[in-house]
Amino acid sequence: MDNRFATAFVIACVLSLISTIYMAASIGTDFWYEYRSPVQENSSDLNKGLWTDFASDEADEKTYNDALFRYNGTVGLWRRCISIPPNTNWYSPPERTESFDVVTKCMSFTLNEQFMEKFVDPGNHNSGIDLLRTYLWRCQFLLPFVSLGLMCFGALIGLCACICRSLYPTIATGILHLLAGLCTLGSVSCYVAGIELLHQKLELPENVTGEFGWSFCLACVSAPLQFMASALFIWAAHTNRKEYTLMKAYRVA
Repeated sequence: MDNRFATAFVIACVLSLISTIYMAASIGTDFWYEYRSPVQENSSDLNKGLWTDFASDEADEKTYNDALFRYNGTVGLWRRCISIPPNTNWYSPPERTESFDVVTKCMSFTLNEQFMEKFVDPGNHNSGIDLLRTYLWRCQFLLPFVSLGLMCFGALIGLCACICRSLYPTIATGILHLLAGLCTLGSVSCYVAGIELLHQKLELPENVTGEFGWSFCLACVSAPLQFMASALFIWAAHTNRKEYTLMKAYRVA
C-alpha cells in the first residue's frame, strides 16, 4: 500500500472516530436548546403547579414548554430539564428563601411522546394535527441514531479491509460515512426548523431568551467531519485501485 493512501486512510479513521464520539455525546446529552429566564420566586403557587405539571407523565407540549420557558430549561433528544430551588419538592408548597441556588430536575421523553402527533395549537387536541412539526420531531429523533449506526457499520467494513490488507472495501465505508453525514445534517436541519416553528406557535415570554446549546453544536461539527472522512476513504480506495489496475496492465504488456 502506497504511503499516501495509508496516510489518507489513517486520517479518515481519526476523523471518523472523532465524529462518532461527538455524535454519541450529542445524542446522550440534554443541551440541544437552552432557555434563559429571570430567577423565579420559589414561593409562588403558580410555580409549584408548573413544576408538578412538568413532572407528570401526561404533560402535553404546551405544559412542559411553559415550564422550560420559566425555569431556565434545557432540551435534548431524550430529556427535558428545568432548574428549580433546591429546598422544594414536587408536591408540597415551597418555602420562600433568599437563595438563588437551584438544582436541575429532568424528565425523559417516553417513546410514546417521541412519536406523538403535534397539534396546530400546542396543547389543544381539537386544533388538528400539524403534520410538518410531527415529522420534523420524529426525524430529529431517529436520524442521529441512523447516522451513528451507519458509522459503526462502516467501521466494521474498514476493519475487514485492514484484515484483508486491501483498501478497496473502504469505498463502502466512505459511502456509509457520506450517508451518515447526510443523516446528521438532516437531523440538525429538522431540529432548527422544529424549534423555529414551535416558537411561532408559542412565543417566548418577556425577558426570556433561547439559544442552541453545545450538544447541538457537537452534532453540527460531526457532520462535516463525516463528509471529510467519507471523501478520504473514497479517494484512497478509488485511486489505489486505479493505480493497481494500471500497474497490472503494464506488467501484462
